[in-house]
Amino acid sequence: MRVGLTGGIGAGKSTVSALLAERGAVVIDYDRLARDVVDPGTPALAEIAARFGDGVITADGALDRPALGAIVFGDPQALGDLNAITHPAIRELGAARERAAGPDAIVVHDNPLLVEMRAAASCDVVIVVDVPVDVQVERLMSNRGMSEADARARIAAQASREKRTGAADLVIDNTGPEDELARAVGGLWDELVSRAAARSVPGEG
Repeated sequence: MRVGLTGGIGAGKSTVSALLAERGAVVIDYDRLARDVVDPGTPALAEIAARFGDGVITADGALDRPALGAIVFGDPQALGDLNAITHPAIRELGAARERAAGPDAIVVHDNPLLVEMRAAASCDVVIVVDVPVDVQVERLMSNRGMSEADARARIAAQASREKRTGAADLVIDNTGPEDELARAVGGLWDELVSRAAARSVPGEG
């Protein structure tokens, strides 16, 4: 069963992902995929260099993320060009990792850009970890040392809270303490196991 997991920066998606992995989910981390597809020698990195110039490649042949970020942040056309290179490569690698998990696995695609990549429609279940924007800002300032302006800019660069929750089958409210989140994820896992079992019965799911 393919589960899409997403949430805004600072919402706690990574914590939910780790809790699901503890319970037996096969988690595919899209932040990791996004790094893997632009490793030195990959076709995507070659395309990025061709589009944005050798200034975004370090002396040892790796992607210079700050240099690339300086070009695409705030430039919708440049960002769109970058996404057109990386998103198909990320989708392909994610699909390969899912196939490797086996047919009976509950595979969680932990993807902060699930909505932006229009990947929600291909998932059997979409889970959104949600908190109010002010909570996101507070967490980014306290946990990551961002200024309020930087935190709000990062949040604004992602899909809106309304777009994410609008794509959700299940929403986890993560405004409470960690033990509350753990209980919610326990219930969520039971729900996923139940849905997966129903899908395996002929004529159901």
